Amino acid sequence: MSKLAAQDKFLDLSDYGRSFGRFFANQLKNTRFTPIHVTLLFGLSGLIAIYCILNHSYLLAGFFILLKSGIDAADGELARLKQTPSYSGRYLDSVFDIILNFLFLMAICYVSTTTIGYTLLAFIGIQLQGTLYNYYYVILRNKSVGADATSKIFEYKTPKALPGESQQSVNILFGIYTVVYGSFDKIIHALDKQAYKVKSFPNWFMTLLSLYGLGFQLLIIAIMLPLGWIEWVAPFFIVYTLLIFALIGIRKLYIK
Repeated sequence: MSKLAAQDKFLDLSDYGRSFGRFFANQLKNTRFTPIHVTLLFGLSGLIAIYCILNHSYLLAGFFILLKSGIDAADGELARLKQTPSYSGRYLDSVFDIILNFLFLMAICYVSTTTIGYTLLAFIGIQLQGTLYNYYYVILRNKSVGADATSKIFEYKTPKALPGESQQSVNILFGIYTVVYGSFDKIIHALDKQAYKVKSFPNWFMTLLSLYGLGFQLLIIAIMLPLGWIEWVAPFFIVYTLLIFALIGIRKLYIK
């Protein structure tokens, strides 16, 4: 099952790792590797990137950050190939993402002159950006005929486990997900309460929105590090967050 129906597909600037992810998943489809194993692997790639940042190996750090993005695309692809979608995998993926985002920024803070205050503001900004992207994207997925609807627009209730996964695992991971993402979800939902009523989002808008996708955020960091712009990473993402109001404004004015 595809994430989107054909008519709703758009140029996703944050999804550059999809081709690698699809290739990697195809190599694993007839093995014992599960999507959860792949999720753990992208977590490992992220940890290696953090180690490289701490050792000032910024080119290598950028490589492993981009590799993390590619592997991140593979767990969902493998789940679709094996027809084993799961809420456990969906929430574990998201929890790993937010932990790694925090650790990336903290590692940058440690090796640069960036203050902890700017680092925390940048982290909050990155999460709000990604939440806006996911909010609109999940709305589109849930309205797209025949698309993957594992993700829900409003994640306020523990879902029922899908075949092949434990309800206890879903309960635990959903609980963690709610703690780490709940406040960001509520802020974005409050800023655009009526978005879920939109019949569909035009492709041009979704492409513009993809500037806030996690993959694109990581691409920016992976480019800034080897260019020697490490001091500007946190300030950039703080300012970049202001685009949220422009995107929501465009949605409210032109997309009903």
